[in-house]
Amino acid sequence: MAGAPIGNVAKALQDLIGKTPSVLSTRPGNLYQVLSRAPDGGVGRKVHQQRWSMKGIQGSYWEVTKTQFKDEGRHGKAWGVFYWKGRQITPAPTRITGALKYSWKEGMSHPNLAPAQPKPKPIQSLPEAAPY
Repeated sequence: MAGAPIGNVAKALQDLIGKTPSVLSTRPGNLYQVLSRAPDGGVGRKVHQQRWSMKGIQGSYWEVTKTQFKDEGRHGKAWGVFYWKGRQITPAPTRITGALKYSWKEGMSHPNLAPAQPKPKPIQSLPEAAPY
């Protein structure tokens, strides 16, 4: 085994473990999936709805203060302080809404974090039909 190439070791580990556990995933998900990946349940983390970045809104986020999870971190409740465009909106922690409805990511919203939108292809003229 000492002479085994690195690729074989990686494949063997992948076969042993199976697919990547959701805890190690960095992709967006509902709020509870994103927060349940953190070892502390997401308390103290900043999270934002991915659509805010797509709309060009920056500096907006929830700072999570309390979480309760159920169904293996896919559902639950979360509370936090809301910041919109850098200004604190809620004076005390409130329940975070839209947790299951939207896609969430860690950190503050920023237009540069938005996924690249595909550019439309220019319309090309069709070849003229041959006369009969």
